[in-house]
Amino acid sequence: MLTSNTSTRDEIGRAKVNLTLRVVGRRADGYHDLESIVAFADCADRLTLVPGGELSLRTIGPLADACGETSDNLVLKAARLLAEVVPDLQVGAFTLEKVLPVAAGIGGGSADAAAALRLLARLNEIALDDPALIAVALKTGADVPVCLASQACDMTGVGEKLLPLNLPQLPSVMVNPRVAVATKDVFHALGLRPGELRVGVTDVLRAPAWPDAGASIGDWIRVLERVPNDLEPPALKVQPVIGDVLAVLGTCAGALLARMSGSGATCFAIFGSDAEAQAAGRQIAADHPEWWVHAGTLS
Repeated sequence: MLTSNTSTRDEIGRAKVNLTLRVVGRRADGYHDLESIVAFADCADRLTLVPGGELSLRTIGPLADACGETSDNLVLKAARLLAEVVPDLQVGAFTLEKVLPVAAGIGGGSADAAAALRLLARLNEIALDDPALIAVALKTGADVPVCLASQACDMTGVGEKLLPLNLPQLPSVMVNPRVAVATKDVFHALGLRPGELRVGVTDVLRAPAWPDAGASIGDWIRVLERVPNDLEPPALKVQPVIGDVLAVLGTCAGALLARMSGSGATCFAIFGSDAEAQAAGRQIAADHPEWWVHAGTLS
């Protein structure tokens, strides 16, 4: 018997930010093959678990109302899928403190599901690299495996292939206009047919090498500038306010790169210093109180 079963456990679900996102093509099964440099922010949801009893979830926090039906939450989906492959899985009562915007391109729901899997893995003495756990993460959602690791990486395939990267601390501002964007709508606007490639062999061969450990912010910016987010143009068609956010971020003093994350609508800018990022965050929050704004770091 595990002696910690009666204690409360907690994990954070850090926001995922796609620094780049290439859509390689659409597979015959309808899924899209991607390549993305993923970083994680220092803003996060918090998930607690009180072991024992039936599986349950309650949501609290400033954005709890945006979570929708509890029964559809990815935390419960992940736990139920894990219970299908782990006999006598010990579960309990989850409480999710929701502070990240939903349907925002920063993997909030996926980060919460990954936090649930980490909590259940610890409770049930399952290694985080256990193939069954990783398979459940991918079955829960394409962004859940990268959120399970929660470290900077080059993510390929449909999200299951992860190559760790050494990113420096990147001062940043993240902005969401509090408008939900459905990923399926953005991919529909992209318009790839099953089996259609978007990035050819030549593009792959010309892809830049990512900087080595110890590279500066400037080194990374020079490479990131060459690799776009392919979902940005279709997302702008779906939700034009993304263009307003990018324009504001791009004109901030000290901004080195402004881009959309994932399928939107959250956008980010990378700055040369923490002071510049903090100043920009304060100014944007003052000028646009209706927007969600976070100034911090990506790593």
